[in-house]
Amino acid sequence: MMKRAATTVFGEWAELGKDEKMAQGHESAVKNMLEAVLKNHTAYRFIDAGCGNGWVVRMVKQLKDCSAALGVDGSKKMVEKAQRIDPEGTYLNADLMTWIPNEKLDVVHAMEVVYYLNNPEAFIKAVYANWLNKNGQLVIGIDFYTENTVSHSWPEDCGITEMRLFSEKEWVSFFNAAGFESVTSWRVDPKEGWAGTLVITGTV
Repeated sequence: MMKRAATTVFGEWAELGKDEKMAQGHESAVKNMLEAVLKNHTAYRFIDAGCGNGWVVRMVKQLKDCSAALGVDGSKKMVEKAQRIDPEGTYLNADLMTWIPNEKLDVVHAMEVVYYLNNPEAFIKAVYANWLNKNGQLVIGIDFYTENTVSHSWPEDCGITEMRLFSEKEWVSFFNAAGFESVTSWRVDPKEGWAGTLVITGTV
């Protein structure tokens, strides 16, 4: 299979409706991530990095303690779809490796996104330095990692050029190196033949 950029592949998935199946598949892990992190914040500003069709933003906007929620994604077609579904929402098409929010936020969420970036460690450092307020949290969910061996064929299966494979220990080390405190990792919904979604979070 010819490999292409993740933003190109996911743009096609948005047109084909595959984004809705992705959202359903990730819902359990995302709810676990949000439950773990949002309880620590009140009147928080939230961003979904790699928001896809905006389903997480729409979910979080409904929560009583959320004062603002926005999404940013590298796929123009995904952002256009998010805006069509939620015309009143804020969705931005931007390169996550270079984009910086106008104002710092309290919670940054990223599900199945960071390993597609060309330098995940640099992105995590940038979030720490430029995205989050003091006591803010970054939480990421990852299915493509060393211990989840069934995922190792995905770059070929999906025809995506850049997917960075790291171990749980390495992902945790990226958070620590960036300066995050109280760094924690766990797995959501492991089962036979599936190591579970790896979740890592840390606090500024």
